[in-house]
Order: sequence, then structure tokens, then C-alpha cells
Amino acid sequence: MYRARTVLTNLVPLASLIPRAAPDRFASWILKSDHILCSITGTDIRHYSSSVATEPFLNGSSSAYVEEMYNAWLADPKSVHVSWDSFFRNSTAGAAPGQAYQAPPSLAEPGRNQLPITSLAPLLGAAGAPALGGQVNEKVIDDHLAVQAIIRSYQIRGHHIAKLDPLGISSADLDDKHPPELLYSHYSFGKRPSTTYSQHLQQKVASMMEQEGDMDRVFKLPSTTFIGGKEKALSLREILSRLENAYCRHIGVEFMFINSLEQCNWIRQKLETPGVMEISSEEKRLILARLTRATGFEAFLARKWSSEKRFGLEGCEILIPAMKAVIDKSTELGVESIVMGMPHRGRLNVLANVCRKPLEQIFTQFAALEAADDGSGDVKYHLGTYIERLNRVTNKNIRLAVVANPSHLEAVDPIVQGKTRAEQFYRGDGEGKKVMSLLLHGDAAFCGQGIVYETFHLSDLPDYTTHGTIHIVVNNQIGFTTDPRHSRSSPYCTDVARVVNAPIFHVNSDDPEAVMHVCKIAAEWRATFHKDVVIDIVSYRRNGHNEIDEPMFTQPLMYRKIKTTPHVLDKYSKRLIEEGVVTTEEVKDVRDKYEKICEESYLNARKETHIKYKDWLDSPWSGFFEGKDPLKVSPTGVKEDTLVHIGKRMSSPPPNAAEFVIHKGIERILRSRMEMVESRTVDWALGEGMAFGSLLKEGIHVRLSGQDVERGTFSHRHHVLHHQLVDKATYRPLCHLYPDQGPYTVCNSSLSEFGVLGFELGYSMTNPNALVCWEAQFGDFNNTAQCIIDQFISSGQAKWVRQSGLVMLNPHGLEGMGPEHSSARLERFLQMSSDDPDYFPPESEEFAVRQLHDINWIVANCSTPANYFHILRRQIALPFRKPLILMTPKSLLRHPEAKSSFDEMTENTQFLRVIPDQGPASQNPSSVKKLLFCTGKVYYDLRKAREERKLEGDIAISRVEQISPFPYDLIKKECAKYSNASLAWAQEEAKNQGSWTYVQPRFHTALSGSRDVRPPIQREGFFNKLFGGKSDDNATSQLDSPNTKPRIISYVGRPTAASPATGSKMQHLKELNALLDDALSL
Repeated sequence: MYRARTVLTNLVPLASLIPRAAPDRFASWILKSDHILCSITGTDIRHYSSSVATEPFLNGSSSAYVEEMYNAWLADPKSVHVSWDSFFRNSTAGAAPGQAYQAPPSLAEPGRNQLPITSLAPLLGAAGAPALGGQVNEKVIDDHLAVQAIIRSYQIRGHHIAKLDPLGISSADLDDKHPPELLYSHYSFGKRPSTTYSQHLQQKVASMMEQEGDMDRVFKLPSTTFIGGKEKALSLREILSRLENAYCRHIGVEFMFINSLEQCNWIRQKLETPGVMEISSEEKRLILARLTRATGFEAFLARKWSSEKRFGLEGCEILIPAMKAVIDKSTELGVESIVMGMPHRGRLNVLANVCRKPLEQIFTQFAALEAADDGSGDVKYHLGTYIERLNRVTNKNIRLAVVANPSHLEAVDPIVQGKTRAEQFYRGDGEGKKVMSLLLHGDAAFCGQGIVYETFHLSDLPDYTTHGTIHIVVNNQIGFTTDPRHSRSSPYCTDVARVVNAPIFHVNSDDPEAVMHVCKIAAEWRATFHKDVVIDIVSYRRNGHNEIDEPMFTQPLMYRKIKTTPHVLDKYSKRLIEEGVVTTEEVKDVRDKYEKICEESYLNARKETHIKYKDWLDSPWSGFFEGKDPLKVSPTGVKEDTLVHIGKRMSSPPPNAAEFVIHKGIERILRSRMEMVESRTVDWALGEGMAFGSLLKEGIHVRLSGQDVERGTFSHRHHVLHHQLVDKATYRPLCHLYPDQGPYTVCNSSLSEFGVLGFELGYSMTNPNALVCWEAQFGDFNNTAQCIIDQFISSGQAKWVRQSGLVMLNPHGLEGMGPEHSSARLERFLQMSSDDPDYFPPESEEFAVRQLHDINWIVANCSTPANYFHILRRQIALPFRKPLILMTPKSLLRHPEAKSSFDEMTENTQFLRVIPDQGPASQNPSSVKKLLFCTGKVYYDLRKAREERKLEGDIAISRVEQISPFPYDLIKKECAKYSNASLAWAQEEAKNQGSWTYVQPRFHTALSGSRDVRPPIQREGFFNKLFGGKSDDNATSQLDSPNTKPRIISYVGRPTAASPATGSKMQHLKELNALLDDALSL
């Protein structure tokens, strides 16, 4: 710049005007200043050479310098630098102080987002008439900046005034005010009007008419808009018109909060490009056909079963064509499998017209038919399905799964994500190109249920991401009877999606072509960026919450409007007829054809005599059950060489990596592990690692997930070693056991129980040949996931014929840590166990496995590493899958006596449901005075106290390791062994908690001769046929003779309590001593 800055800072007339804080930004200041009229000569860029170019023009030390330069200029203008020449010419022409200076042209090329003023020549109109030889008024610059600002404002806020409500009675964002940034008069083109929506419409027209000259001025378009297409400049009138069409008609888009210019520009191009929404007549006919089927299905159900609840889709029938558009575009882009989750509304229509489930199977659900399978079933609008079919539009095969779910809205979200992630994992689809998830939501639930937020926050975590989910909100603008203004505090129901930078497309449901357009954009967005995207279909609910509900009680005005609103099918049909795309006869023909299909299916359905739950299975395991003995369990013991190999790998630093610096504390842990392996013993962490490692050797995928599981809450696991000097450098020993082993995933989760437990349940449903474990940080925290436990894990098989081998690890035990770090609420899991407390099953060789087959889940509280090892391996060894609820230890992790020998884990060993006393009492059982039963950690407290009191010969202690299903046979055997002993159940939990209320009636059944109860007769169902679950007609009561005096079992433990544990360490010890005194009293 030839040191022009030096001159400028020393010129007296300008000195007071230049901002001192930023003298290096003077050029920007000149253009922005309100005090100076910019004098910029609009000529081509010129390049100069001067002998004094490297010299400063003014050093501030001589006040005569300017006068000397002026005199030299008067004598010969060419004798001074061109900048002085320009300055003196302007001064003598009468320019005011501060307006005479003209910056010299720059030798540099224009920077990014900069252009020479000459490029504006064609756009300046009269202002630049003198061939840019005169001055450019600052208003030209301001007006161009104003145009850029208004374009950006439409992109940011245009959705606020988009016509989204098909009823036309409210704004989707709960705000009728008009953002002032969207009024072109806000940018000095005219007067500022009021900012309400209606006033804006009136005053905007008036302002345009007043400023007709402004409206026809041509402006250069910035690089941040695509409204021009191939044109680089447009009139203001055309700019506003195109922006209105792109952002303020029936599509409103929120995307400018996304912190990626590439992604924002991608969306701008999809929305703004002229003609982007034009579609062919063939595509319009396809939309009409799909809309006809969606509407016809609901009408048929309403006609045939008018008084049945079905939670129909009336008012948002466009959802069906929308979903099909997403599926069409996704399959075109390479997706082969889509996992879907949705609420009850519209479910039957989705099953019929999106998944193409046979209509006969849907219609039979309305008939009161007996089930051909065992299980309790579920209502029709909760059922899932799994379909493989040809997509006729793309001519590609597609797998569609709709996951079964309860009425608990949004609870299915993380399960869908887990199932999707698992499918991607097993397919090797690391980028989510072949498998994707599609989630449907209601407006009130989407913003009201916290699980939505938890699920969103899994979306970009390395071990939980599904590489983008497409969310479709069926926005009825009401939640049951609650208005949106009372059900959310955010402008939109979709605002939760903003936290993960997901673009949000709001669209009017009564504009089918706009809906199809945003669905295609959403599918392309997901395929391009592999991030979440939300489609908010703003619609209405033509009936009440269900078909027999009266909505006029609470929304009279809304439903008066709905009654007079034509169906979207009628509107679209009329539009296409007017356009000449279809004829009235063609519209009628499409309707009649689908009506005929429904009638034929209805007649076939009436011939059915049973319903089949297995027809609604959402996660079939192809080939898993075939060829298996349904009551044969594979061995869980392994060769000692395997244990040694795994143990040594778990005890060693990374091989061939001497530079991998391990923490000193970890080095001590590894040394102690190696010592245990050499002495043929294992502690809890080593036993778990050997269970995982031996399954990995067999090719089984093992996944351990939860809060802090990599290290372990209690710093015992350490399955991920961290380099102490290099960030993100880690080593996972269990991933490097064998060259052809199964994959091992251990991953710290987000701080969520509901979301993550649901995710792991979905993951476990996909493949039975995987051990999927979720560990609570403390067992106490599992109750924030109670919905998943109650609605899915405990009852999933009974309702939906869906098995899962998920393992829940719940640290449990009263150790003086207070009420929130003591109890995993064992009693709740036992209370939900489905075995009959009054029924002693027939004793046979298959007693244990038949019990496991018949129950809904397994609840255990292991006290030895070996038993923990076996029960984990048994999950895979079983010929079926059941959830396993494990109470895991805390203090036992490092207890010197809580160790096991290799001899309890090698071949020919197995899980022990009951561990009998093996001390002096067992040698002389007839002299034993008291037999204590217990489970878990309290055994070690009891044993220590017994030793201190030298009662080893008088009191026997048996451990019940598997609490549910209850080991009747082994309990009966133990009691018979100690025939003279009194019986007691000892537990550390309060009397109304823990195992007592579960075991008490079952001990009574095992001991008493007064009950001869037969099991309920079971139907010859699908799973009974598969697993041989027949009732034994020859079974006799296994109880003692009725003449035998029944033995009773007494309770030893804390009294009833509202809180799981005391917060006082002193009180805890006092209660523990009282428990031990009571248990060991004779």
C-alpha cells in the first residue's frame, strides 16, 4: 500500500476521525464511517512503479513537509507521488477536510469475499453513470449489504412465516409475530411497519409500491445463495419473490445454526435452486396412488371396525407416501436394510402400506381369535414385523423391520438405534451405507420425553453412532387433549434436534409435493453427511386421541375447523385433475382397485381360526433354533491351557511395544494378575476376563457397555490400557488373544441409563451368538432405566415372542456407602420373575434347563469368580436366550477369600445354582443345629463371624447363587441333608427388600407336604413345539408326604425400611453386628 497508512495517520484533517484502536483497519473504517462520503474512483486496477515507493512520505518530525510537497505539486504535478497528486487535486477542487484523500490501488489481488468496485459497474444504474469516473455513493454499498442481510435473514428466519399449518389457524412455532429481519423495509428501503404477521402483509405491499424504484434495481448475488441459478444478479423484486418461494411457502427450514459452511450451502442449494421442486407427471401419479392407499386403508378399517381402537392416521395420511419416498431414495443410494421405530398412531397403515405386511394378518388381529403360540401377546398397534421385499421403484431388495414397542412413547428409540448399530456391525458397514434407522415421533412426545434427548446424544459417539437417523415427526399440533402452548416451552416441538446440529424441515402436510421434496432431501442428507435429520410434518388429527374419543370437549374451535377441512387426497386429486395429469375416472379407478384388495383380504381373514404371534416377530434369528436339542446346554468349563493363555495376555503390557508407558499402578495390577495365573487362581476381574476371552476364542462377539466400564467403576477391570505420554494411544488386551478370535467391544457410554440400556437391548436382539453386557455404575442407578426393564426386558418374550440374551451387571451390596450406593433393588427383579411360587416342577435330568426355558429371565447373585465365569458362558451355551440379571460385588472384587481355583473352571465343571457348605458342618450334618441360606456378599460376613465364634460344626451356610428360577431340587436336598437343623434365610437387605419376599413362599413349597399343585395347562404353541415345553401328565407331586410335619424357614436380617440403607457408617456397623448376632444365635 506504499505506506499510505503512515500518511493517513499523520494527516491533520483525518487524525481525529480514525479509530485509534485499529489503525491497520482504516480501509474498512472508511467504507463504514457515517462521517465520510467515500470518494472511490471506479476505474480498473492499475499498477504503479515509483522510485520513492520504499520511502515513508511522512515521519511526523517536520511540519513543513506537507507544505513542501504542495509547492512541488504546484510546480509539476508529476514530481510527487500519485497519491499526493490525487489528494491535492481533490483539495483544490473544494473537497472538505477528510474527503480529499483517496487510497492508492493495491498491488494485491482481491481477497476472499472481496471484489474490485469496478465489478459493480453494471449494477449501479444511474449512480455509476459517468463510467465510474466520479464518486460512488456509500448507499450503493449499503444497499448491497442490505440485500445480503435480507437473504441471510430469510435463510435463518424464513420458517417463522412459512405457511405450515394445513388448518391455517396457528403458527407451528407458537409465535404469530413476524421477525423484523424479514421485512425488506427494515433495511432502509422504506418505512418500518409493525411486526405482527397480518400487519406485515398489508404494509409490505404498500412499501413495495412506494419504493418501486428499489424493487426493480438489480443486485449482485452473494456466494451464499443459489436463488439465481446461473444468473449472477437479480432485481430486488425477483430476489424477494424467490426467497419467499424457497423459505416461506409450505416448507420452513431450520439449518443456519449448523456450524459447517459446506452443510449449510448443501441445504441452500437443495432449496433455492430455481425449479428444484418440479416433478414429472409420473411422479405425481405415484404420490396420488400411495396417498389413495393410505387413505383407503384407514377408511376401510373405520367402516369394518368402527368401534375399535386402531389409532389411525387420518389427517396425516401423507406420512405413508413420505416414508416410501425416504425408503425409495435411500435404497437408490445404497441402503439395503431399514430399522424403524414408531408410536402407535398410524402403525397398522405403516405395516400394510410401507412394509406391505399381508392384510389378512392385520385384519385377523381385529378378530377375537385364540393364539396358536404361547405367550400373552400384545395389542395390534404395538406389534412389530420383519419383511424382505423388492422395492418396485428402485428394483432393489430391501429389508424393513418395525420394532415392537409398548405405549411408553419414545421408549423404543434407543432400541432401534442399538439394533441398527448391531446390523451395521455384523455387516461390516462401518459408515452406515447399507443399514439405517428411521424413527417416527409424535409432536408432544418428541419434546416431552427425555429419552429423545438421551438418544440424540448417542448419535455421534464412536461406539453408538448409527451414522445418521432420519426422524419423521407426525405433528398433530396436540398431545392427547393438551395444546402445544401447554406442552412445551420451545418454539417448535423439534428444537431438541438442534443440540446435534440436525437440520429440521417443517412441511405442510396438505402439500404432498413439498413433503416428497423434503423427504428426498433428508434421505440425500443422511447419505451424504451421515448425520441425523428431522422432518416435521405439520398436520392434524381428524379424530380424537383414538377413534372413540371426543375431541370437541377440549379443542372445539380446532375440531370445528377440521370437520370442514377436505382430505388431502381430495385436494391433491382435484389439483392433478386441473393440471391434466390424471382424469376423474383414473382417480376413481385407483380407489376402487385398493378397495377390492382390502375386501378380498378381509374375506380371507375371516377364514382364519388362530392368530400367530410369530408372524409379528421383528428380529428373526435365521437358523439359530433349527437342529438344536432344546434342553441341552453346552459345557461351560474350558481347558486349563486356555485359561492360562488368556490370563497371561491380560497380565501383560502390549507385546513388542517397549515404548508404551503404563501407569505404575496398572503395572502393579498386571504383576498381581500374573502371580494369580501362576498360582492357578482368579479374582473377580480375571474370572470375567477369562469368560470373555474364552467366548472370543470360540468366535463369539462380546460387547461390554456402560458408564466407566473400560476401567470399571471400582478400578478393577482395566480392559483398556492408556499410554501415559501419548494422547489416545491405547491397548486392549482382550482384542489381541487369538488371530481368528471374535471381536471384543468395550466402550464407556454417555451418562445415561435409560438410553444406553435400551441401546444394548436392541443390540442383543440382532444376533443370538453374541454376549452383550450392560453394567450400571452402581446398581442403584438402574431404576432410571426402569421403563426398559419393565416394558421390554422382563416381558419382551411374552408380548412379542422376542428373545434376548442381554446381561445386566448391577453392583449391589450394603457396605456403609449410603442409600444410593447400596442396593440394585434385587426385589424388583424377583417380583417380576414369572415362575409360580406354589409349583414344584417335576424332578428330572433336565430340571435346571427346563426351568430356565420356562421363565422370563434369570436373576443371580454370584459369590465366586468361578460361578461368575460359568454363568456368563452359560448365556451362550443355552439353546435359547434369556436375559440375565446379575447382582455383582463391590468389596468382593478385592476380597482375599473371594477367589477361585482353576479347578472350578476347567472341563467338566459347571455353574453351581447352590453352593453347599463344605466345612466341618458338612462332615457331620446330623449334629448341625442351624442351616443358614444366603446369597451374595453377606456369606463372607457370616463365615468370618462363624469362625470367630467357633461355630463351624454347629452352623452350616449354603449359598443360593441362582435365585430365580428358584432351585427347588437343590434346596430340598440341602434341607434333607441337615434334617435336625433349624432353617433361616439371612440377608443384608431390609426385610421388605432383597430376596426374602421371593424365597419365603418357594421355601415353603420346597419343604411343605401340604401343597400338591399342578402347573397351568399350556397350549401346544410355537415355542413349546420348538423346545418341547409339554406338561407332564404323569408328573406327581415332588413334595413330602402330607403326614410329615412341615419345616419352616425364619428370617434373619434388617427390619423393614423405606430407604435401602442408612447414611451413617456407625449405624451401618451396628445393624450388621445385629444381623450377625441374630444369624449365629442357637
